[in-house]
This record gives sequence, structure tokens and C-alpha cells, in this order.
Amino acid sequence: MKTNLIATGILFLAIAGFGNAQETASAGGSVTHYTKAQLKQMVREAHTPKQFNVLASYYDEQQKHYLQQAAEERQEWVQRSENVMAVAAKYPRPADSARYQYEYDLTKASKAGGLAAKYSQIATQDFAGEAR
Repeated sequence: MKTNLIATGILFLAIAGFGNAQETASAGGSVTHYTKAQLKQMVREAHTPKQFNVLASYYDEQQKHYLQQAAEERQEWVQRSENVMAVAAKYPRPADSARYQYEYDLTKASKAGGLAAKYSQIATQDFAGEAR
């Protein structure tokens, strides 16, 4: 009896969480966040220009986000580089950590930009003949 009650409670929480996630994804805010599984499913199921445009705009927003983070890390890197004692510095120095994060953000922005361009091109190229 007790296990049934616990299982029912867990099921209720899972359903409530799923419904809440659906509302968040369909709210139409300025930035929509998807899980990796949701993105993979969207890529698999994309067949219309609208679906490809949604993917392109998502990755475009991701690119902007990573570029903004990279700019912040660049400032942090410059600031930390000014306070380095070359002789007594241990590796990795705080400046190195900021530089690595900056380079990581740039790489992620580049990948997101490439995917945005890819899906935008697919949306316009493959369906240009169908619109006529």
C-alpha cells in the first residue's frame, strides 16, 4: 500500500513537471531553451521551412549567447593577465582559466553559427521551389 502511494506521488510529480516544461517551451518568450533530446527530436522531425527556421533561430540565439559570454570572459582574461607574477605563477593561472573559457565560448558560438546557417539554408533552399 505504501509503495503504491509513493509510486503515485512520483508519477504525479513527473506529470506535473512534464506539463510545466511543455508550457515553458511553448510560451514564445525571447529565448527558448531545449534539452539535447528535444533538439535531436526536432532535427529528426524537421520537414517544413517553419521547423527549419525554428532550429535556425534557436542556434542563432545560442550563438549570440556564447558571443556575449566570450566577450565577458575576454574582459576577465585581460583583467587577470594584468595581475600575473611571471616568476611565481603556477599553472593553470587564473588568466589561463579565463582564456580557456573564452576560447571554449568562441568555439561553441562558431558551432552554433554554423548550425544556424545550415538550417537557414535548408529552409530557404530546399523549399524555394515548393513556394512557387
